[in-house]
Amino acid sequence: MAWTWRYLGADGTPVEATDLPAESFTSRGDAESWLGENWSDLAEAGVGTVALWEADREVYAMPLAGDDA
Repeated sequence: MAWTWRYLGADGTPVEATDLPAESFTSRGDAESWLGENWSDLAEAGVGTVALWEADREVYAMPLAGDDA
């Protein structure tokens, strides 16, 4: 199964910028490691929340910034 991240803005709408990475991973661990290395770049590009998908199923979503950001 392929693991992918989907990007959402602060208002919860999908962010469809062509300059955002469209990576696909073979494992959840690889996807989460990649996010750990790239979350700040995504946040700077306007991504407010990321959602991890396994094929066609959303596994979880989380904000990129805490409440104190």
